[in-house]
Amino acid sequence: MGVREACRARHLSRRTEAAYAHWVTRYMRFHGASRSALASEVGALRFLDHLVQRREVATSSHLQALNALLFLFRHVMRLEVSALEVRRRQVRRPERLPEVLSVAEVRAALNAMHGMSRLIAALLYGTGLRVGEALMLRVQDVDFRAGTITVRSGKGTKDRVTVLPKRLSASMQQLAMRRLALHREDLLHGRGHAPLPGRLANKYPRASRAFGWQFLFASSKVHCCPDTGRCLRWHISPSSVQEPFKAALLACGIHRHASLHTLRHSFATHLLAQGTDIRTIQQLLGHRHLDTTMIYTHVRDAAQATTSPLDCF
Repeated sequence: MGVREACRARHLSRRTEAAYAHWVTRYMRFHGASRSALASEVGALRFLDHLVQRREVATSSHLQALNALLFLFRHVMRLEVSALEVRRRQVRRPERLPEVLSVAEVRAALNAMHGMSRLIAALLYGTGLRVGEALMLRVQDVDFRAGTITVRSGKGTKDRVTVLPKRLSASMQQLAMRRLALHREDLLHGRGHAPLPGRLANKYPRASRAFGWQFLFASSKVHCCPDTGRCLRWHISPSSVQEPFKAALLACGIHRHASLHTLRHSFATHLLAQGTDIRTIQQLLGHRHLDTTMIYTHVRDAAQATTSPLDCF
């Protein structure tokens, strides 16, 4: 069993599978034809040391490579990995406060955007969704009557419910109507299929053409699946939102190390400043541990107005 097969057997995400396969490939290239080095923890530690000393990788990349090798040894080679476990306990991620935009900065950035990218950016700020979670939304995941959005198989393969901002409700309904028109046009041309998660395509053969399963933020292009021959309409690319957001920040004169994920951090911090309970924010963000959410209390405290000693002169 290879790395990709082992990942799919354990229902890991496709992004995790791709990352593990990438690091295992680099590990194999590093050792070349030396099979004995590949199957030894000494060889794994040499590779990790090489990444740190020669490649100057960040701590997050170092940990990702380490986790990939742990997975390789445990689930593919079926070997003990005591030395790699020790290394993982030694490597610590740097504790950095998340970047947060002020309410005025968020408003300015959103006003500098337009169209689909603006709607998605506003949705990220108004719901706390991750970029991938927003783009993966299906039509049936948005409940306009209840004013909620259901996130399916988010990070950690967990489902959760978050709020649908009232200010975006009308725009989202208009988007759903345009999506329905596009889906009907696809059906007329023998298309109209959406990729389904897991094995649902086998269990429900007709579900892929149901409107509820269509991606809300649909791509303008249709791709043919080489296995089934079906013409699938995926969601739009993250870059189609990331690039307009970066351009909007520059246009507004906001020279911060901010990305679309910053809108999620801003959502949590601003809710906390409004007096929202920390456990409610934890549920909306989908954090497993409260400690992860508590970091936003540090952001809020650091951002609060304080009197400098210089101002007391």
